[in-house]
Amino acid sequence: MNTRAWLRAGALLFGGWIIVRMIRTAQYTLRNKVALITGGSRGLGLVLARHICEQGGKVALIARDREELMRAKADLTSRGGNVFTVECDLLDRDQIQTAVREVIDHFDGIDILINNAGIIEVGPLDHMIRDDYERAMRLHFWAAYELVCQVVPEMRVGDGGRIVNISSIGGKLAVPHFAPYSASKFALTGFSDAIRTELARDNIHVTTVSPGLMRTGSHVNAKFKGNHDAEFAWFSASAGAPLISMGANRAARKIIAAFRRGQPSLTLTFAARGAIAANALFPNLTGYAMKIVNRFLPQTADEGGQQSRSGSELPRLTPEWMTRLADRATTRNNERAARSVNH
Repeated sequence: MNTRAWLRAGALLFGGWIIVRMIRTAQYTLRNKVALITGGSRGLGLVLARHICEQGGKVALIARDREELMRAKADLTSRGGNVFTVECDLLDRDQIQTAVREVIDHFDGIDILINNAGIIEVGPLDHMIRDDYERAMRLHFWAAYELVCQVVPEMRVGDGGRIVNISSIGGKLAVPHFAPYSASKFALTGFSDAIRTELARDNIHVTTVSPGLMRTGSHVNAKFKGNHDAEFAWFSASAGAPLISMGANRAARKIIAAFRRGQPSLTLTFAARGAIAANALFPNLTGYAMKIVNRFLPQTADEGGQQSRSGSELPRLTPEWMTRLADRATTRNNERAARSVNH
């Protein structure tokens, strides 16, 4: 075949792929579908709920903070959303089971499960203790596992469903100062990818989402150890950087489009895709690069580094213009003065 024929064949294949994606997306509408969203009271979870409600879906929000849930419900109902909220500590297995049963009793089923709840704890390895790892694993992995176990039988009784596990670039590429977060997100990514093929036979499609930095406003609720002020400074500046982070609305639209067409995996932000690809192709080079990055991060603290402090408690060392986009998202997405462990 000559070059022109190869180009023509490539164009036909690409066009066919686009058409198939469009058809699969159109076939699964959100109208009257019930979506259970953990961590749905703020941040990305709340933004996802807004988009689902806009498309005629019903949402059940699970979170730990009652006031946050009330504000989220008011936000969604003012937009015409059909909303049910359940106060639940996702670190407690019994509470998860009760919450799922309440949602099923209220809406008579669950069509979509979005495991979104999470906590970000930033700091040097020397200041992280076993409890930090256990808490991250219980929330990111075991809570998601329990929710899947509770929801899958209901989806099998119906016509199938969608499961969306919000992992992270930290679940495919370990980043310094994020050891508990990365360890637990790696577990979630592995679990999500493992169950995908087995559940497909029941018409249950699992989508693993690996976001890079997103402007959800969650930087104020992240936890910091070590040199608290310095850790918060670099993290908040990164979270609001327009070239390496993505707006929450755009991220939510991409996530919803992906799970509607049953897409197995979604990586958000060009920077995240590049980093993951580089790690897969050149793992040693990436490892050396991470060592260099770590040299520029804050060192361990002499005193008080073991204490975990929220970003909202810490002074701002970065100029306002560097965090402006992230700060705007904080107010817009119900992140202000929150106490729960949701995104």
